[in-house]
Amino acid sequence: QDEYKPDKDLSEVDLKNAIRVHHALATKASDYSKKSNVLKLKTADWRVFLFQAPSKEEMLSWILRINLVAAIFSAPAFPAAICSMKKFCRPLLPSSMTKLGQEEQLRSHENKMKQIADELAEHKLHPVEKSLKSKEAEEYRLKEHYLIFE
Repeated sequence: QDEYKPDKDLSEVDLKNAIRVHHALATKASDYSKKSNVLKLKTADWRVFLFQAPSKEEMLSWILRINLVAAIFSAPAFPAAICSMKKFCRPLLPSSMTKLGQEEQLRSHENKMKQIADELAEHKLHPVEKSLKSKEAEEYRLKEHYLIFE
């Protein structure tokens, strides 16, 4: 809501409150009906932001540009940490620029999407009892939430 002043230096608060768009996704907020021309931004750390654009055309432009920048700054994920316990760990998402070309990056995203879909299907084949409040049940829920979000 603050007015943008290009000659003003960014403060520590500005940098602390910046939204990192690596591995983020902008979409039309079709489930939000209070205002029109609202886009939803889901970030890598699972936060969700809503932004209202002045027009539908500008909203679509913002979505396109945010997703383009997000794609440029979304190098492939590092594998999750491996340990002797069967604890679920999310992979690390680097915020560096990708070294892949657009075609390679598209293939990488398509492969990742297929891998996540296969992993989710496999995960659902081995459910834990919903009534359990154990570590295994919590791990199962965390992994399922992650796979669905991805």
